[in-house]
Amino acid sequence: MKNKKIAITGGAGFIGSNLTRALAQDNEVIVIDDLSTGNLKNIRDLIDNQTITFVKGSITNLSLLQKIFKNVDYIFHEAAFASVTKSIKDPIYSNQVNITGTLNVLVAAKDNNIKKIIYASSSSVYGDTPTLPAIEEMKPCPLSPYAVSKITGEYFCQFFTSNYDLSTISLRYFNVYGLRQDPSNEYAAVIPIFIANVLNDKSLIIYGDGEQTRDFVFVNDVVNANILAAESEVTGIFNIASGKSVSINDLAKIIMKICNKNLDLVNKNVRPGDIRHSSADISKAQQKLRYEPKFNLTDGLKLTVEWFQKRRKNIHQ
Repeated sequence: MKNKKIAITGGAGFIGSNLTRALAQDNEVIVIDDLSTGNLKNIRDLIDNQTITFVKGSITNLSLLQKIFKNVDYIFHEAAFASVTKSIKDPIYSNQVNITGTLNVLVAAKDNNIKKIIYASSSSVYGDTPTLPAIEEMKPCPLSPYAVSKITGEYFCQFFTSNYDLSTISLRYFNVYGLRQDPSNEYAAVIPIFIANVLNDKSLIIYGDGEQTRDFVFVNDVVNANILAAESEVTGIFNIASGKSVSINDLAKIIMKICNKNLDLVNKNVRPGDIRHSSADISKAQQKLRYEPKFNLTDGLKLTVEWFQKRRKNIHQ
């Protein structure tokens, strides 16, 4: 994708900042982020070098979106209140950001004749399905307000495509990990927390018995899937994952082996909203988007650990 004008909501966040970096090389990029979970450090150099335009603002502000989306070709909608646990504690806020915010993005896109919206959905819409791997045609079974909000966003995307001729595509991300993922808050994803703990010689906390499985996908593969989705004429819903699952116990062992450490595993009670097993069928994305994961788990984790080590070194210099 080259010489396009692109808007990225949540572009200072983990996935959004990696996407911003990839797209800013050959395109005009506008990032909108309220920095509630995103971090300017992720894109500070791009702002300072005037490689991108940054707007501090929220997707709950429709009039702001109307202005930002003028003359934009594509919108990558990454902004979200992205915590299962936190959404259970505060379902109203989850609804405001993820449902009303997404509806605002779609309305502003329609009004500005955007070519296509690439919407970041989630594997959480499947819930604790007994049938694996999960395929896109399965009936959703959301188990948290976050998951409810994500499937609602998909439904709104489909509605706008059918009724307003706005091209949309929903990418159901499975467990994304990689560079610029923040381990510091209590709702952070498991991989950055494990890496941070291992590098600091701290024991690893596992919720449940550790035999629950997840389909982890490296962020570079997710960025590539977004670009392929934008360039494709296809609309609809697609799983974006590695197509392979691993237990949390095995994940901990792999990270410790990469770091050459041997630390204790501490088991705690399962968190509300957590599912037991997760596994994706990615054949639809492979066939229709030409998506192919390029990073296996060990290689992706090695790159992620290297990034964390460099970050620690820079902090302590």
